[in-house]
Amino acid sequence: MSSNPNHVAIIMDGNSRWAKQNNLSQKEGHKAGVKAARNAIEFAVKNDIKYLTLYAFSTENWKRSKKEVKSLMELFVDAMKEETPELIKNSVRANFIGDISRLKKSIIVKIAETKGLTGAYKPKMSLNIAISYGGRWDVVQAAKKIAIDFSKNKLSEKSINEKLFNSYLDTSYSPDPDLVIRTGNESRLSNFLIWQAAYSELIFFRKLWPDFNKSDFKRALDNYKKRKRSFGKRPNKNV
Repeated sequence: MSSNPNHVAIIMDGNSRWAKQNNLSQKEGHKAGVKAARNAIEFAVKNDIKYLTLYAFSTENWKRSKKEVKSLMELFVDAMKEETPELIKNSVRANFIGDISRLKKSIIVKIAETKGLTGAYKPKMSLNIAISYGGRWDVVQAAKKIAIDFSKNKLSEKSINEKLFNSYLDTSYSPDPDLVIRTGNESRLSNFLIWQAAYSELIFFRKLWPDFNKSDFKRALDNYKKRKRSFGKRPNKNV
């Protein structure tokens, strides 16, 4: 049986469909999604989860309409302004993973400010916000950095292994996720932590993200605790 996961990652899917079902605008759907994210963060802190990663905006999301992308970015900035005091209150450190260079300079500055404010204390939990993030992008950027260091004779061929590769990923400061949760009645990773989630337990919810609550989070943890994680080894029959 597994204990409480050390690292939980969540694919927050279904904001737009929730808005449509409730005769609301997309923006209202995304606002409801921010509220659900706040509840998930509070639950994770209270349940001693040390790392929580939230998939906020993928590299594929850039393909959406300019209007929706602009709205999402404005909401992202507003959420940072509103939630940073709560993160500080709960001793949560905010990290941001993804191709941040694609964001507007004003957003990059706000990200740096939030990281600085929440990095001034020993955290109870590290919150990783995946924005402009894609698993394939992460693998490719790590490979490029390794190639550059190899060309500068900083690395030898023998030194390149999984542990070293991990150190070049955007998530290098976090352990691999023990549990990945996805809402929205979809059963795929959608380019999320594809290297890191190789041995993660996966749990899928039919609920759309704005309807995901603390009871659902608890159900996911209870489900996780019932699973036996052997990582390819023969399970101990006496356990």
